[in-house]
Amino acid sequence: MNGLHLIADIYRCRPDGEILTRRAALEALCVEECRNAGLSPLGAYFYQFEDEQGQPAGVTGTVVLAESHLAIHTWPETGDVTLDVYVCNFSRDNSGRARQVFQRVIDGLAPEEIVRHEVVRGRLAVEA
Repeated sequence: MNGLHLIADIYRCRPDGEILTRRAALEALCVEECRNAGLSPLGAYFYQFEDEQGQPAGVTGTVVLAESHLAIHTWPETGDVTLDVYVCNFSRDNSGRARQVFQRVIDGLAPEEIVRHEVVRGRLAVEA
């Protein structure tokens, strides 16, 4: 289960278009960037929230990868997003691929501020 988990709190996003409020647009960005990075999407589920007037509001979604997952949640009222990309490094080192998809999705959101964390997951080999 060794892998890399990239986590971001993304503030005051100002993307072109309606990506923070349109399920299909956000899903397309996430799935496409996973593929572009050389990761293997197995499926995706994105949910469209609506406001009291029935208009599109935030979106929450996940892309299940052969290598693990991408998860994203939007708050268009404030322009904020949370993003998680976790990839396993079992059969190959996917860290560069994870960083690529992470950065490309962030670039597509055009934020003013980002708080990032990198977490190395799993156990390192222990020498006897």
